[in-house]
Amino acid sequence: MKIAVSVESTNDLTKELLEKYDIKVIPYHITLGNETFKDGERSTQELFEYVDKNGTLPKTNAINEYEYTEYFENLKKDYDAVVHVALSSGLSSSCNNAMRAAKELKNVYVVDSLSLSTGIGLLAIYARELVNDGFAPADVAKKVADRVDKLQVSFVVERLDYLYKGGRCNAMALLGANLLKIRPRIVVKDGKMGSDKKYRGAMDKVIAKYCMETLDEFDTPDLDKVFITYTSATPEMVAAARAALTDAGFKNIYESFAGCTIASHCGGNTLGILYFNDGKSNL
Repeated sequence: MKIAVSVESTNDLTKELLEKYDIKVIPYHITLGNETFKDGERSTQELFEYVDKNGTLPKTNAINEYEYTEYFENLKKDYDAVVHVALSSGLSSSCNNAMRAAKELKNVYVVDSLSLSTGIGLLAIYARELVNDGFAPADVAKKVADRVDKLQVSFVVERLDYLYKGGRCNAMALLGANLLKIRPRIVVKDGKMGSDKKYRGAMDKVIAKYCMETLDEFDTPDLDKVFITYTSATPEMVAAARAALTDAGFKNIYESFAGCTIASHCGGNTLGILYFNDGKSNL
């Protein structure tokens, strides 16, 4: 049986990994002023320049049921079944739209990732590995869903401007954070984003501490693969994350840029480490 593994453009996997694991993508649409384009057609740098110039965030548009129906039907021209891993239902209506579309089609399975960015990517890669191992599509979807709560997905945000513009923090929090150089850790839990820790100081030092504390807290990682995902980052920030993950024993450390949909919510110099926390032994 030929099974397609599918995601939305919020997966933030590199083109090389999408091709390696044969993962199909349906893009979100983003509106900058009077222009609407598909996620991936503009760089995050162009998005940041637009916000700096205009002072307003772009609009990200949920994928509607009709778009999913058309997309799934096109996939099924070449595949017998589709396993689609969707952006968290707690962050967008797209997941529910995909589920409604799937109900009207045969052999289309939608998994709510309760996650974002390369957290979705990790689940999609796992789905492809299961397909390659010969599992039926329904079993692939179930096994992927069973692993959702094993994800460790978090980021450190340098500034709160984008969260403020998006209504995710108030003006006093923004002012205090900027004056004191507070860098919050944003975690994805139960499908939603929230801040649970705050760091202060230069971002390379903050990233080193964030990685150490995250690895200490989520201390049973699957060491096969981990992502360093960022909207933008200095070489020092990336080096600090890579050093921490190398010391932790990860076999495959992938770097990935966050696309415009993710970047529009958190701004530049946001970096996170993402991995499955269901390894067999502690660090």
